[in-house]
Amino acid sequence: MSAASYVVGLTGGIGSGKTTVADRFASLGAAVVDTDAIAHELTTAGGAAMPAIAAAFGERVMLADGALDRAAMRRLVFSDGAAKNRLEAIVHPLIRDESEARCRAAIAAPYVLVVVPLLVESGFFRARFARILVVDCDAATQLARVMARNGLSADEVRAIMATQASRAERLAAADDVIDNSGDRDAVNAQITALDQRYRQLATVNGPA
Repeated sequence: MSAASYVVGLTGGIGSGKTTVADRFASLGAAVVDTDAIAHELTTAGGAAMPAIAAAFGERVMLADGALDRAAMRRLVFSDGAAKNRLEAIVHPLIRDESEARCRAAIAAPYVLVVVPLLVESGFFRARFARILVVDCDAATQLARVMARNGLSADEVRAIMATQASRAERLAAADDVIDNSGDRDAVNAQITALDQRYRQLATVNGPA
């Protein structure tokens, strides 16, 4: 990713704890760019992606205020692979451009962490990072966390997990792994060690 800083891509399956890990890195001084947050900004009322989404899909995926109806779009893309591809063709380039702009702006940070939930699945992101960090936990932990957090049934969570890369695929793509199945202190110790490593790598290697 073209940027003024050393850039690490962070990913993990749903319920793995990506946000918690990213927040901890931010507390240590890393700049965090969250592509999910960017996607939400792009699809709110007046968001940059909404004219193209409206033209492609019509009112069936629009809320009354002009924002994306996320539940309706989720149902559509789960049932229609072509719709998923059309949506990604609209949104992904905008997310990429905004992510790169935010990375370039983070010149005061020692390094940048870009959170990309579907990094492994959306191959164009892979070459843009100096390293890939995977937040990992077992499938049972993912399932329990998402059911508790989102109020979804086990079958609904499993359906989402089935659309994502497998745990083995994510781990195969990883340069670094945080095991987020243990207690908070153990996770924080891993994050602190990686923070120091990324600072050193950024000093040695410069911008990604």
